[in-house]
Amino acid sequence: MDLTATQQAILAHIAERIEAEGMPPSQAEIARAFGFKGVRAAQYHLEALEAAGAIERRPGRARGIRVLHAPPPVQASMNFAAANDSSALRLPVLGRVAAGTPIGADADHHAYVVLDRVLFSPSPDYLLKVKGDSMRDEGIFDGDLIGVHRTGDARSGQIVVARIDEEITVKLLKIGRDSIRLLPRNPDYSPIEVKPGQDFAIEGLYCGLVRPNR
Repeated sequence: MDLTATQQAILAHIAERIEAEGMPPSQAEIARAFGFKGVRAAQYHLEALEAAGAIERRPGRARGIRVLHAPPPVQASMNFAAANDSSALRLPVLGRVAAGTPIGADADHHAYVVLDRVLFSPSPDYLLKVKGDSMRDEGIFDGDLIGVHRTGDARSGQIVVARIDEEITVKLLKIGRDSIRLLPRNPDYSPIEVKPGQDFAIEGLYCGLVRPNR
């Protein structure tokens, strides 16, 4: 089978779910697990896996996926790509980012992960590890590694990594006529109001995620 790194990772993810839970993931669950923006990307990769003879899909069934050729053991949910793969990105893990209340950045420039660039849009410059669950309704969970495209510019409605008084958080940016707010995507959390004179800056745009094996 001639599969991309992402397709190999999806195949391994499906096999792991069947082994652990007795049923495969849905297309929506695959999209969330791999940071895709919609189920169409998951459908594309499933079609490629079926064409390659790796899986069989049963029409009319939401979880109608059967693995025909089990993949070799890999860390599927990390979506590793080979370092010499032209689609590979070698990204530093720089620290942690809060998806809850802001926490101090815990920079670590020594860790690197090689990933398939198809997982991200736009292309990220680095990864941050998420702490907390305030962005859960965007499919961003505690322990996820999020890709960050380094930029100081962002539009209202984009998910950003922001710095507030030397602390880092990931939130949905909302810019009003006289206000800037950082909104959680979990009703258990309150918005963060950026106060006049507060040290505030956009550090980058969220551009996708990978989910380490738990």
